[in-house]
Amino acid sequence: MTARDGSASYFAELSRDLFGAPHEEPTTDAVLRRALEVVRSSQHASVTMRRGGATQTVASTSDLASECDRLQHELGEGPCVDAALEQEPFVAGDLDRDPRWPTWGHRVAELGVHSVLSVQLSTPSEVLGALNLYAGRRRAFDRDDVDAALIFTTHAANALGTARLVTGLQTAMESRHLIGVAQGILMHTYDLDLDRSFELLRRYSSHTNTKLRDVARHVVDHGRLPAASSN
Repeated sequence: MTARDGSASYFAELSRDLFGAPHEEPTTDAVLRRALEVVRSSQHASVTMRRGGATQTVASTSDLASECDRLQHELGEGPCVDAALEQEPFVAGDLDRDPRWPTWGHRVAELGVHSVLSVQLSTPSEVLGALNLYAGRRRAFDRDDVDAALIFTTHAANALGTARLVTGLQTAMESRHLIGVAQGILMHTYDLDLDRSFELLRRYSSHTNTKLRDVARHVVDHGRLPAASSN
């Protein structure tokens, strides 16, 4: 059974697979693995995420896909950059002649990539990035491939959004615990109360432009603030 069958049972099984990984990295790996299965015309895939107003490739199935993405970030042009900003899918089957990305298209064609399909990854609340599919054959992606990719990215974006939320919550809980342990150490070492121990951590974090979690980690590992700080 494949995505071309368009069956509800196939996409239900696919969704279970994507949501089976609890964190961002394994979820992204599952998205890439399934993408090549869903869109069989593709040979390489990558996931580009929006981070701080810029796009960044977080995972790919091959060095060739990574290089195609790297060139887009370097040149500031290409379908994954556009798809991360616009909702419509971007498809091309003759990249060395495509006027939308003249420099990037020529560069990747020299690498042997002639077709691309980039689809935005978004949830109702946010735009995450884009899924990028590459193929060496010219005009590799047809209308059915685009439709399958659009359905797939709906499932993929929801899974990635959920995984990001879970990862963020877990990181926050771990940070909270770490900071609490560091506060206890500072209270004992410097005879501080709870509020003053947190203020000491916060002040050092601010003055040294170091994340509060990293300051707390140093205190837990060494039993004191870094030597350069003043009490």
